[in-house]
Amino acid sequence: MKTSSSSIGWRVTATVIVTILFFTSPAEAHIQRGAAAGFTTGFCHPWSGWDHILAMVAVGVWGVQLGPPAIWLLPVTFPVIMSLGGFLGLIGCPLPGTEVGIGFSALSLGLMVASEARPPLWVAVFMVGIFGLYHGHAHGTELPPNESGLTYSIGFVVATGCLHGVGITLGLVHRWKAGAIALRVAGVVIALAGACFTWKAIA
Repeated sequence: MKTSSSSIGWRVTATVIVTILFFTSPAEAHIQRGAAAGFTTGFCHPWSGWDHILAMVAVGVWGVQLGPPAIWLLPVTFPVIMSLGGFLGLIGCPLPGTEVGIGFSALSLGLMVASEARPPLWVAVFMVGIFGLYHGHAHGTELPPNESGLTYSIGFVVATGCLHGVGITLGLVHRWKAGAIALRVAGVVIALAGACFTWKAIA
């Protein structure tokens, strides 16, 4: 008996959602001051907060909605610029409004997914790059003294790539009408969560 493409798509979606829930705790990643140590901690760090997870998954989903070359360009731009932000955090260079920037990234990217926005490619890349800078800086500031900044940075960059991959995998349901609607609903949820993160950072 053959399994339909739709059935396979929904099974993949369910699998990645369960994976996210398994690795996630309610605490926000960037409040774990001094908890970072080495590759393992660096890899786990982005998975430990919904603010980071939702923004990074949204990048992958939005890339699928936009199609080539955005489907690979956005998930490449984010970790590259995030690495720069991480370096700034590691050397103690301040970045004003980091908490607000992270919350606003989830809000903005959620809105992009919810509306299936199609700005010029350079605008999408610029947005993702700016948000990556804030997320990277938050990760970088978590490194405690006398720990390897290199292995920790590699860890959170690899984890970010995995989260983008989750977003791309979820985005594959976009090919079906019901899947496209589900992604837009998910975008609304991400935007609402981002609004809460932003308000919490401002308050």
